[in-house]
Amino acid sequence: MKISIINEALNGLLVLQPEAFEDERGFFIEAYRKDQFAEFGINEEFVQDNHSRSSKGVLRGLHFQWEPPMGKVMRVTQGEAFLVAVDIRKGSPTLGQWYGETVSAANKKMVWAPAGFARGFCTLSDFAEIQYKCSGLYSNKAESGILWNDPAIGINWPIEHPQLSEKDKVAQTLSEWLKTENSNNFKYAR
Repeated sequence: MKISIINEALNGLLVLQPEAFEDERGFFIEAYRKDQFAEFGINEEFVQDNHSRSSKGVLRGLHFQWEPPMGKVMRVTQGEAFLVAVDIRKGSPTLGQWYGETVSAANKKMVWAPAGFARGFCTLSDFAEIQYKCSGLYSNKAESGILWNDPAIGINWPIEHPQLSEKDKVAQTLSEWLKTENSNNFKYAR
């Protein structure tokens, strides 16, 4: 079965669409194929899978990790969510730009954002389950976040009053992040 690129954005971010075999019993997709991902330039070794469930109106993010750097393929397996990625790579021509995509269990889209992107999502349905395929193991000593409503980024979230964690309420701005020594780990490679 084929996985296709349906959108390319922000120097490395891809929206992927797996081919689905559907009949009266349900459906089958190949959500990951190493050979097809390599054709798209995604050669990372995926070392961790995460699965989260959030209620309607929950916003998580914008999260990232610098050591080890972590790219993520995100997909929604139940419900619907608005997935966002922000380029935080120094020297990138799309630094500070964001991309958002409504992804659902029904449309089966996936969003790949390489290391150097902050990621987040908000839940649009009564609940949503999101699965992440990660290219780095989680490290609480080398992870951080960007403020979800940083005016310098200007994400157009499709909800007005999100439910946030305490950590996400006080995250740094992109400008604050770029002044840190750790931000040098995300220099853009041409």
